[in-house]
Amino acid sequence: MKYFLKLNVVSMLYALMFFVPMQLMLNVYRINRLTNWDIDTISTVTWIYAAIEMIGGTIALYYLTKKWLNGRNANYWAIVLWFLYLVLFTYVVASLFPMTNGGDDPNPVAGLFLIGGLIVYPFYIFIISSVGSAREEEPIQKTAIHS
Repeated sequence: MKYFLKLNVVSMLYALMFFVPMQLMLNVYRINRLTNWDIDTISTVTWIYAAIEMIGGTIALYYLTKKWLNGRNANYWAIVLWFLYLVLFTYVVASLFPMTNGGDDPNPVAGLFLIGGLIVYPFYIFIISSVGSAREEEPIQKTAIHS
């Protein structure tokens, strides 16, 4: 049961790593309207945040996978579970913060980036799960031969 909970926490973290930049990218016009920041500034901050999150998140999830998930083949369920949590997070945010202003609709190019991200992200999870789950081989101990 502990393993199941750890696997779900790791899957939630994978979903959050995708969800937060996705929301920032889709809500550029809403952020512009609410904060009066320039759209170029918001886009730059979004890309910088996404890069920092990918680097930090990759390191953190690698260590969590290595420490919590102990090299089991069930780690690969995270490739499916993250998407379920992404749908859940998206539904909750869309329910709590509906689009009330027509000018807040995202541009079509953001959708193309998201489609590309949704295609590539499972491979990213697979790589982290594979590398984090790899068992370290024990060093061969040299034994002294006594005559």
